[in-house]
Amino acid sequence: MAPVEFKYLDTMSDLLDSRFRFPGTKIRFGLDFLVGLVPFAGDVVTFAFSGLLVISMVRHGASGMVVVKMLGNILLDALVGSIPVLGDLFDLSFKANRRNYRLLQEHYQAGKHGGSAIPVILAVIFMLLLMSFLIIFIAFKVTGWLFDQIQAF
Repeated sequence: MAPVEFKYLDTMSDLLDSRFRFPGTKIRFGLDFLVGLVPFAGDVVTFAFSGLLVISMVRHGASGMVVVKMLGNILLDALVGSIPVLGDLFDLSFKANRRNYRLLQEHYQAGKHGGSAIPVILAVIFMLLLMSFLIIFIAFKVTGWLFDQIQAF
């Protein structure tokens, strides 16, 4: 893969995780943090963007093990990110998309890339859909529990 092909992935992962900076600090954030401020729905949306980025990385040669690590990163980001306040703070530091981009770079530089593969892409799409359903299910359960706690007062 030529470095030019990395530019799109670099730009997208930067936009999602570290494009902006809090004034007067070194704390960087991206659209993942901003959209994630919308409880539950924001985390589902940013999970979808992260998933599309992983699919693009697979198309550019990420191996099965690298893809598993990438999926783990975005699943952790989405699950912890769905916890109000704590998840938002987690999003500021974890930066799953930048981590995934670095994984792809390291994989490519090690010379282990094998090009895109339709079966791997289909497996990634299936895993992303499965994770999406899991995240939505957990979000509904947590929301129901929160409403029950509020009604108990």
